[in-house]
Formats: sequence, C-alpha cells, structure tokens
Amino acid sequence: MATTRGSAPWRDLFVEHAENMKPPEFVLSTIRRIPAASASFGINDGHGFRFVPRARTCVYRGMWASIPVNPKNDAELNPDIYEADMLTFTTDMRMDKMPELWEDGAVAAGGDALEGNGASTSSGGGGPVEAVFWAKEPMVQWRIRGKAIVVGPDIEESDDGRAAQKALMSRMRKKEGPSDDQWSFSREVTAHFGNLSPGMRGSFRNPPPGTPVDSPVDDGLGLGQKVTDLQDSIARKSFRVVVIVPYEVDRTDLSDPERGRRWIYTRTTDQKTGSESGTGNWEKVELWP
Repeated sequence: MATTRGSAPWRDLFVEHAENMKPPEFVLSTIRRIPAASASFGINDGHGFRFVPRARTCVYRGMWASIPVNPKNDAELNPDIYEADMLTFTTDMRMDKMPELWEDGAVAAGGDALEGNGASTSSGGGGPVEAVFWAKEPMVQWRIRGKAIVVGPDIEESDDGRAAQKALMSRMRKKEGPSDDQWSFSREVTAHFGNLSPGMRGSFRNPPPGTPVDSPVDDGLGLGQKVTDLQDSIARKSFRVVVIVPYEVDRTDLSDPERGRRWIYTRTTDQKTGSESGTGNWEKVELWP
C-alpha cells in the first residue's frame, strides 16, 4: 500500500488516456429511487420505494479548473490558478438523470421531482455516481466512483450555489501566481459553454428531452439550432456543468494479455483533523485483475 499527498497519483495518467480518446466518451451510472408500485425490479428501501440502476453515455469535458483550450472559444477564461482531481461533463438540466445527481434524488412516478429536490433550478447535488472509461489504445479501463456536484447559473448567488462552491473549493489546490479573487465560478461555467460547438450549444434550445413530440413547445425551442451568443438566455437556462468528485478510482491495465494488472486508489481523510482538503491523501493498493 502506498499513500500520496497533493495531486492524485492517478490524475496525470488518466488525463493522458482520456484526452487521447476520440471521442472521450464514458458511461455514467447512477441510482434512481422510484415508487415501488411503478418498478418491476430493484432494491426495496422499506419505505415504499425501490432503488434501480441507470446508465448513459456522456462526454468528458476536462478536469475542473483546467478546461481544455479550444481556439474557437470566445469566452473569457479564468487565470490558471487552481488544479483539481475532479472530472467534468456538461448536461441539460431538463434531462431525466438530473434528480439522480442529488443526494436526496427521489422521483415520483412519471419523473416529477419530489419536494426537497432542487435539481430543476439550482446548483447542488451530492448523489453517488460511477464513471467508466475504456481507453482502447492503451487497453486500460478506468472506473471513477464518487459524488456529483451540479454547477448552475446560481453558483455565485444562492445558498445552494455557495454550498456547491464550498464543496468544490475543498478539493481545489491553489497554484502560485495571481490571487484567487481573480477566479470566478460563473466564468468557468461560461467557458465550458463556449467550448461547445454552436450546434451543441443549440441543443440546449431543443424541446424538453423525453417529452412526447406532439406536446406544446415553448417559443424559441426547436431542433437543429445553432447558438453563437454565449449568453443566450434560453440555452444558458438549461445548461449545466457537472463535476464528479472522486473518492475511489479503479484502474485495470490489460495491455499485456499474459499479465493483466489492477490498482485501486482510495481517498482518505486528514488523520489530524478528520476532514478533507485539496491536498488530501490517496492510498494505492494493487489487486488481482
């Protein structure tokens, strides 16, 4: 067993593998809690609900606070002040998976969020997730387990937004250079929006995902739109950045068919304070594959 401080021991290799994937797709797994009466399978929680699995393909958008450089992105970028071991992807807040990204992500039959779930309007989250990457060329599988933090337009304005900021800041490491008052969460979100193509930005002006095609559609919504305005009010209302905060990383290297290898990295707490910090510990153990 090995223990390291500072940057996670898996970070550099993971970033190398993920950035070389074309496209950098991964499977995101979540847990959905639904009324037992509407579920034909799942684990009963003893309170009239069942936990059922959900999975979908997402696109890796870089590490939080280290957004990939896109020369076509006109958004103002944050100064290079922070580093973090947290993955990002972008999503539409109207997607069916959103309630599952909240720690209290129970949903009623038909998909309506139960009271106490702020998934439709605010930043927050805390729901458990697993991201699975298969880097084909090096023959390495990455399984990253942790919790999701959703970053929305209220990130610097609401109590939920400030709580999400605090959760992310606890995992961000300050670099040498400009003072951190020059770094903005909302600027980071806009930079992620700007990193998308106009067509992809336009998808946030689509009709609500998962609704019947004969349902009434609000003005301004429609398929095939292109968005060049980084502050487009309709698209930005639905746009979210999701940050995966890892607690466990499982790496399996199958490049040698006669000697597969596997390691698991586990995030630990500060032994003196019992709390986490951006320079927390990671324990590494080699396992049989």
